[in-house]
Amino acid sequence: MSARILVVDDIAANLRLLEARLNAEYYEVALASSGPEALARAADWIPDVILLDVMMPGMDGYEVCRRLKANPATAHIPVVMITALVDPAERVRGLEAGADDFLSKPVDHQTLFARLRALLRMKQVLDAFRLRADTARDLGFAPEPQPSGSVAGAEALLVTEDVNEAELLGSVLSGDGIQVQLAADAASAWRMLSGGGFDLALLSLSLDDGAGLRFASRLRAQPSTRDLPVLLIADADQRSQILRGFDLGANDHVLRPVDPNELRARARNQIRRKRYQERLQAELSRSLEMAVTDGLTGLRNRRYMTRHLEGLLRAGSVALLMLDVDRFKTVNDTYGHAAGDHVLREVAQRMKQQLRAVNVVARFGGEEFVVAMANTGEEEAMQVAERLRVSLGAAVAPDQSPDLFITASIGVALSRPGDGLDDLTSAADAALYRAKANGRNRVELARPTDWKSRSAGVA
Repeated sequence: MSARILVVDDIAANLRLLEARLNAEYYEVALASSGPEALARAADWIPDVILLDVMMPGMDGYEVCRRLKANPATAHIPVVMITALVDPAERVRGLEAGADDFLSKPVDHQTLFARLRALLRMKQVLDAFRLRADTARDLGFAPEPQPSGSVAGAEALLVTEDVNEAELLGSVLSGDGIQVQLAADAASAWRMLSGGGFDLALLSLSLDDGAGLRFASRLRAQPSTRDLPVLLIADADQRSQILRGFDLGANDHVLRPVDPNELRARARNQIRRKRYQERLQAELSRSLEMAVTDGLTGLRNRRYMTRHLEGLLRAGSVALLMLDVDRFKTVNDTYGHAAGDHVLREVAQRMKQQLRAVNVVARFGGEEFVVAMANTGEEEAMQVAERLRVSLGAAVAPDQSPDLFITASIGVALSRPGDGLDDLTSAADAALYRAKANGRNRVELARPTDWKSRSAGVA
């Protein structure tokens, strides 16, 4: 997995050593020898991961990390702090500044590369969602609100056989308002996860027969738990299992004896990252929804209906109803465009009330609406069309314009084997034209001759 790594250290020998090891693994590497240089290089080069020395003159690594996370252009870049300090309080200080992990000097390169792989996998997922969310914002879709920095109310699943450890860790996390549920084995944990709702899984690597690693692998293999953050709890002599856990998709780890402040800091970081990803996913889902929704009526738009009809035609038969509001131009000219918009919204609402949920209704453009009905015969299609026509006959805005009445003409076409989208829509359009030519406010079924040509419309 190739990536761009920015290495920050005020000692040239340390820079060159890490550069050589990273280049040997085919990473692209840039170097910075001070805090200000690191900030400028990060903003200019946008690396995938930053390896940041803590002890630097002038601006130390903690301040650099805080500034990186405060800058929207660099806030998403994972930061791994490298330090000779062994005090747990220093790790907590770095985690609270926004660091993703700590490595001790001299750097164990096997551990370094395992952490890089894990962080890069996480960043690739977030980058994909960020790019789509940015595209949606560029198209004018408002962003989702920022998630709260508080983790109170988050749900964590703790998987451990040690009841005493469970009680201790649960008490620690409850200090941040995190609700912890205990599972004594992998089978129980999986049953609990099936209900959803968890924001973090804490997984002991001391479960019998290597069940911890197998469970971590299963979490990543299942779509329902693929994005759930996994924090490993391990003994110092379980280094190889920790590294294997990272390769299987674990996000972070703590060593026993667990430092309470470090556990809280790591749990907070993982939960916040999950909520950030959920926010990006929500933005994407909402932008996709808006991209196929008509802004005025709330119905599906032509783009969506076109794709939907193509899918229905591939799967089987389709009845297509094409509805046009009669003399709509007169409504706009007489009552104004605001009244015209009200009419279109009212038409959409009445159509939805008369249709089953399985039938898809869309605004095709202007005052034209279409209904797609899968596997529907002629009699039912005509009954639905007539019901729609009648439902539009009442006053549209009795409180504002009591004399504003509308009618609609409807063309109905049933697909034949081998028909394409153009065949079906042309036939429905020809039937609609005939309904208008024959006096409007009526329903017409497509005839065999309607499948051969398309006539010009009548207003």
